[in-house]
Amino acid sequence: MSQNEQTRQRVSELVDQINTHRAAYYQSNTSLISDADYDKLMRELEQLEAKYPELITGDSPTQTVGGEASQTFTPVEHLEKMMSLDNVFSEEELESWLDKAGGGPFLCELKIDGLAINLRYERGKLVSAATRGDGSVGEDVTRNVMTVKGIPHTLAGKNHPDVVEVRGEVFYSLEDFATLNQSLIDAGKAPFANPRNSASGSLRQKDSSVTASRPLQMIVHGIGAWVDQTVVSQSELYGHLKQWGLPTSDRYKVLQTSGEVKKYIVDFEAKRHSLEHEIDGVVVKVDELARQQSLGFTSRAPRWAIAYKYPPEQVNTKLVDIRVSIGRTGRATPFAVLEPIRVAGSEVEFATLHNQDVVAAKGILIGDTVVLRKAGDVIPEILGPVVALRDGSEKKFSMPKNCPDCGSKLSPAQEGDVDLRCPNAKSCPAQLRERVAYIGSRSALDIEALGFVTAVALTQPLEPKTPPVQSEADLFTLTLDDLLPIKSQVVDSDTGVAKLDSDGKKKVVEYFRKKDGSPATVATKLLEELQKAKAQPAWRVLVALSIRHVGPVAARSLMNSFGSIEEIFGASEDELAKVDGVGEVVATTIKEWIAVDWHLEIVQAWKKAGVNFNQERLAAREGSFQGMSIVITGTLDTFTREQAEEAVISRGGKAASSVSKNTAFVVAGASAGSKLAKAESLGVEVIDESEFSKRLKN
Repeated sequence: MSQNEQTRQRVSELVDQINTHRAAYYQSNTSLISDADYDKLMRELEQLEAKYPELITGDSPTQTVGGEASQTFTPVEHLEKMMSLDNVFSEEELESWLDKAGGGPFLCELKIDGLAINLRYERGKLVSAATRGDGSVGEDVTRNVMTVKGIPHTLAGKNHPDVVEVRGEVFYSLEDFATLNQSLIDAGKAPFANPRNSASGSLRQKDSSVTASRPLQMIVHGIGAWVDQTVVSQSELYGHLKQWGLPTSDRYKVLQTSGEVKKYIVDFEAKRHSLEHEIDGVVVKVDELARQQSLGFTSRAPRWAIAYKYPPEQVNTKLVDIRVSIGRTGRATPFAVLEPIRVAGSEVEFATLHNQDVVAAKGILIGDTVVLRKAGDVIPEILGPVVALRDGSEKKFSMPKNCPDCGSKLSPAQEGDVDLRCPNAKSCPAQLRERVAYIGSRSALDIEALGFVTAVALTQPLEPKTPPVQSEADLFTLTLDDLLPIKSQVVDSDTGVAKLDSDGKKKVVEYFRKKDGSPATVATKLLEELQKAKAQPAWRVLVALSIRHVGPVAARSLMNSFGSIEEIFGASEDELAKVDGVGEVVATTIKEWIAVDWHLEIVQAWKKAGVNFNQERLAAREGSFQGMSIVITGTLDTFTREQAEEAVISRGGKAASSVSKNTAFVVAGASAGSKLAKAESLGVEVIDESEFSKRLKN
C-alpha cells in the first residue's frame, strides 16, 4: 500500500471513529472514550486534513457542528515561613472565601504544578535557594538553582533591599518533559511519572551538572522576608520583581468583582490543556498588601489567598483484572488492575474496589472499558463501565475462597460482615508486611525509613535463609548484617503487587546496600530511626501493636487511665471498657489479643529491646470537660492536633475522632471539612480556636 493510500485510509478511519463517538455522546449520552482521547483523534484528523486538503469530505467532523466536547541536603531556615495554600473545589466554596476576604481587588494567577522554591537575595546578589521543606526549614539547592536559566544571579537595577526572599515555582514545560522522558527511556532509565516529579527530581540532584543539563524554568509569585518594603499591592510587587529581572507570569490579572474572578477561572479551565505547562487550578489573592496583613495567616496558609482546584480529570481505560490484597488485620480487599493511563498528572495502574459488594454495585466486569477518575486528584476511583463497548469476552469477578498469599480459607470476622478476612494472622506474609509498614506510619511510631517497600524487603524470604523479620518481635533487634543480603522487589505501595520490567519479569533491586557492597543510606537510616522510635510515647507503641480498633484516640485514653501498657494488659475487661473512648468492643479485642502467645512474644521482645512502655498520666482537672465528647478538626494555629486532644483528655474529656449527636462541641480550625459539615447538620455546637483557648483557661 502506497503512502497516499495509507493516509487516505487513516483519514477515513478517523472520520468514522469520531462520528461514532459523537453519535454516542450526543444521542445516547454515552462516552465511549475519554475527552482527552477524543481530542487526540480530532487533532490527528485536523493535522492530516491541513496537510492533505484534498482528503476533506462532507461528513468530516472538522466540517460539521457536533457540539462541545467535554538525598541529603544542608537544611536552610527560611527568614519568613513558607506557607501552603488552602483549597476550594466549588463555586460555592469560592464565593464563601471571596465574601470572607471582603471584596476586591483580587489578583488571579495560574497555579503551576511544580516545586516551590525560596530565593534569598542580599543587596541584589543570590546567596541562597531552598525548597519549601516543612515551611520553616528547607533543603539547600543553591548550586542547582544557579544552573536554571532565567533565574538571575544578580538582580537588575539599583537600590535593592538588604535582604529579600523571593518565592516561586520551578517546573518543566510539557514539551521539555516529554523530551526528557524520552531521553531517559532511550538510556534505559525509568521515566518520571509527571512534570512535577521531574522538576523535583532534577532540582534535587547531588551533581549540579545534571540539573544544568535539564531545561527547568521558574515563575515567581511572591515574596517572603522584606524589611521596609515600599510596594502597596501584589500587582505592584510583581512589577518590581519583573524590573529586577526575575521571571514573572504575563497571565495574572487584577480583577474587581467575584464575577470577574469566576470568569478567569472558567476561561483557564478551558485552556488548561493548551498551556505550555501543567496547572491544577487558579490562585486568587487579595491584591492590597495592607489587607493581606490584616487578614493574616493560619498555621499553614494565608487567609488572603486561596487555590481553586479544578475538578479531577476522567479517562477511559481497560480493566485488565481484579485481584485481592490482604491488609494488616487480614481484611481481603479487591483492587482493579488497569491498563496504565495518565490521569490528573500521574500514571495510574491500580484502583481500590473496597469489597465484593462494591464491585457488584459498580457493575464492572473484567475486560470492561471503565471510566476512571482521581477523586481530589489523589485517589484513583472507577466510576463504572462503558457498557456500549462490551464484546462478550468480559468476565464476572468472583471473590476467592482462599487467601491469595497464604492459602487460608477466607471468612467473615463475625456473622453479617460484608468483608472477608484471612484468619492466619501470624503466618500470612501479606498481613505481616502490612503490620510492619503500619508500625512506621504516622499513626503509630512515625518511622520515616520504614515505609511499605521497606516492609516488603524486610519480610520477604531470603533463599535459602528466612527473612530477617518473621514477626514484629524481630524489628528492634535488626543489625546491618541482617539487612545487607536483602534484595527487594519493586512493588506498588497501594497494592503490594510487584512491578514488571519490559520482559514481564519482576524487578529486583539491591535495597539495603550499594553496588560496592557498602550499606546504603536507607540501611543506616532505618537502624537509627528504629533506635529513636524506642523512645516514642507509649500510646504510639500501643497503636503500633495493631490491636484491632485500638487507634490513636483509644490508645491515648488507655495510657492516660493506666499509665503503662503492662497495666492495660493486666486490667479486667470491665475496667478497660469504662475508659472513655474504649467501650466493650475495644475492651474485648484487647483481651482477645493478649490471650495469643505470639502477641505476647512481641511485647516481651520490644520491652527487652528498650521500647518505651510507660507514660505519665494526665491529671484531670475538675469542672472543665469532664464527661464531654469533643472533636478537633482542621488546622489550628497554636496547637498541634495531639496537643489539643491531650488538653481535652487532661480535663476529663474524650477526644473523639467522629461527630455524633453526643458530641459536646467541635473545635474547627482551617480546612475543617466533612466533620464541620456533619456537626452543622446535627446541630452540634462549633467553636473556633480562640473560644477553645478560653474554655481551656476556664
